[in-house]
Amino acid sequence: MSTGMYQSPMEVAVYQLHNFSISFFSSLLGGDVVSVKLDNSASGASVVAIDNKIEQAMDLVKNHLMYAVREEVEVLKEQIKELVEKNSQLERENSLLKNLASPEQLQKFQSRLPLEVPAPTPEKQSRGAAAPAQHTGGSAV
Repeated sequence: MSTGMYQSPMEVAVYQLHNFSISFFSSLLGGDVVSVKLDNSASGASVVAIDNKIEQAMDLVKNHLMYAVREEVEVLKEQIKELVEKNSQLERENSLLKNLASPEQLQKFQSRLPLEVPAPTPEKQSRGAAAPAQHTGGSAV
């Protein structure tokens, strides 16, 4: 870079910042690097133009990121929905198996469980009327 055409360190700094900003956003967005040269007669207008370009590039990046985040949120919502459905199905299956098992089978199974199995919380029990009734005498199996 030749600094001969710039009269002050501020003009040099603006030129360097402009080149960095354009290079950075162009590489981020996959575009070609655009080179703009400042001349001494229109440096004020050029600074405004550079600021506008930087602001446009930042808006473009922000819009792209917001779109990507919204898309990811939708994917995660769908995964949560599937997991809730799977959990509900497994709870129903668990309840059915408990009801079909003999007391001896339940006792044998409960003796194999680790002691640190958390009991169901009242919040989980009161989530909905469609949830199966929980046994009060033991584990959360």
